[in-house]
Amino acid sequence: MVSQQYRRMTLLSIVLSVFILASLAHAKAGDEVSFKNIYKGKFLIGVALNDQTLQSNDKILNKSITKHYNSIVAENCMKMERVNPGEGEYDFSAADQFVAYGERNSMIIIGHTLIWHSQAPDWIFFEDDKGGEVSREVLIDRMRSYIHTVVGRYKGRVHGWDVVNEAILANGCWRESKWFKIIGPEYIELAFKFAHEADPDAELYYDDYGMTGLKKRNAVVKLVNTLKHKQVRVDGIGMQAHYGLNLSLIEFEKSVEAFVRTGLKLMVTELDISVLPFPQKEMIADVNKRYQYAAKLNPYTNSLPQEILTKQTDLYKGLFKILLKYSHAVSRVTFWGLNDAYSWKNNWPIKGRTDYPLLFDRDNSAKLSYKAIVQLVDGEVVRKKVKAHPARGLANHVNFQLGK
Repeated sequence: MVSQQYRRMTLLSIVLSVFILASLAHAKAGDEVSFKNIYKGKFLIGVALNDQTLQSNDKILNKSITKHYNSIVAENCMKMERVNPGEGEYDFSAADQFVAYGERNSMIIIGHTLIWHSQAPDWIFFEDDKGGEVSREVLIDRMRSYIHTVVGRYKGRVHGWDVVNEAILANGCWRESKWFKIIGPEYIELAFKFAHEADPDAELYYDDYGMTGLKKRNAVVKLVNTLKHKQVRVDGIGMQAHYGLNLSLIEFEKSVEAFVRTGLKLMVTELDISVLPFPQKEMIADVNKRYQYAAKLNPYTNSLPQEILTKQTDLYKGLFKILLKYSHAVSRVTFWGLNDAYSWKNNWPIKGRTDYPLLFDRDNSAKLSYKAIVQLVDGEVVRKKVKAHPARGLANHVNFQLGK
């Protein structure tokens, strides 16, 4: 027979556990432990910064960036349409500000992205406003000039570059972009060569999305192995991670294994996990021009149901378990945005939705996903002294299992 004293002790233990978890779940922004410090020795923890973040005078946001992240990547300010909007016309104002921010805070700075089919200005592919497409030779010259100018400007300051972005389709075939159609598949090799010429010490990466698919996985492995065989400098594979709740952790790990076997560094470059329905299977850059806002595609305008919160947390935790397993080859994990309020997913693929894809909420407080990831390394609930907050929405959190 269980003694009354034992029952009381058990009940007290449960109450205390729930209280601690609830307090951690609602600790105010800034109270949580440093993400980059917890993962020190495992891999870098990065974040994408947009213009709004860089230009903000919000001390809390800036403190959060420097506290949790040791690497930054430019969300948009280093893309070709921003840097080189017209022939012979360069605007480095925002890019310079981004690089200076990273240097000021002793961060690893990543340039994103040099050659991409999207967000490239039309002028680069045409003779003039009314003329036809440029010749192969002219486009190669323009690409060389652009890469030498941009990479050369930040030589010795930017640690690594996403040299080519999204050159392969989900079916494993080449994306027939203007770069591909005019130059041919050699444009990838040339881009890496030009980047290496401009800064021999910078790391150079191939970056793509949808890399959990078998055909794309195999195509990327073939591409980087071909570059290596030709002795073209390529240092790493960037595995974009704009995932949804349908993410297969099994397929994710298969891709991680395949990329690690290439001998290159592996990075998770654009991590977020959307909780919203996606209107189509294939992700394309202009999808938000094809779909109109609909309430049924924006179901969580005020808060997340417990089952959705738990599923997202479990996916984040499972993903980081895999990354820790291969931490000898994983060099960086970069989140695509500082918190839910700053996430591009609120406006893509449909503008005006409310998404919750990141580890920090709209008040910049750590979410349950953050706690779960931290505990993978820390081994237990972090016992840092924090100011206790009322257990708001306690019923939404009592089912979160620390040891799951």
